[in-house]
Amino acid sequence: MNASAEQIAASPEAIAAALENARYIADEGLATAVFLAIRLGKPLLLEGAPGVGKTEAAKAIAHVLRRDLVRLQCYEGIDAAHALYEWNYQRQLLAIRHAGDQEIDIYDDRFLIDRPLLQVLRAPERRVLLVDEIDRSDHEFEALLLEFLSDFQISIPERGTLTAASQPVVVLTSNRTRELAEALRRRCVYHWIAYPDAGREAAIIMLRAGDVAETTARAVAKAVGGIRAHPLAKPPGIAEAVEWANAATMLEKAGSPWPLAFRRAIGVLIKDEEDLSYIAPELDRIVEEALG
Repeated sequence: MNASAEQIAASPEAIAAALENARYIADEGLATAVFLAIRLGKPLLLEGAPGVGKTEAAKAIAHVLRRDLVRLQCYEGIDAAHALYEWNYQRQLLAIRHAGDQEIDIYDDRFLIDRPLLQVLRAPERRVLLVDEIDRSDHEFEALLLEFLSDFQISIPERGTLTAASQPVVVLTSNRTRELAEALRRRCVYHWIAYPDAGREAAIIMLRAGDVAETTARAVAKAVGGIRAHPLAKPPGIAEAVEWANAATMLEKAGSPWPLAFRRAIGVLIKDEEDLSYIAPELDRIVEEALG
């Protein structure tokens, strides 16, 4: 960890202040989890509903540590070739042809394609690894990750074992669409990110939105909380709340009065046809109560 990272990770409070400067508001629990993950050299596992800010947290951590974010987006069927490394077979064949009778090492670095885990392994002091939506992968891929997360090393049969010179910063996110293996959980510092309360969400909107008044931000936060209380298929996330505040403000400046501006901008908050139909009869009441 470089000097600036050590200063930033001096305490959970220092982490929280640095994240806020990066336009991410972390509560005490998240700031403490980030602090412990960095100080203990353990991966940070963030779970929560879609839209609560798990991926944004990883981006903010990379920003405050002044490191590049290397993102591995998980999906069903992801394998070692996409996560660890891959050999450039075409380049190997061309090199063999050009070499003729001369000996050539086809497993030289120039033929190795670094995927996200190997990229971070080679330069842990300059990169933060984000393993995004790990719950979308299968148990076989989790097992593949265990060696890396346990000892921060990768075994390449043709080259041997490559080990990180220092402990990298690793963030894993999960929407909890399935249970993760206990072996994976044990290797991580864990934190559950819930939807923020109205006060914190209003602060987030003020921080991340454009020209939005404080009263509008508070009304949006209160209204979104009321909307999330309904059994929607896709509850709106924090990013959608920010977009709704921006869109409603634009419509108000273009001549749509409150609360009509909120209703007209509902398409940036709720993005599912059945959810829109379900919430429509309640929307005026929710908005009026939020504005009151």
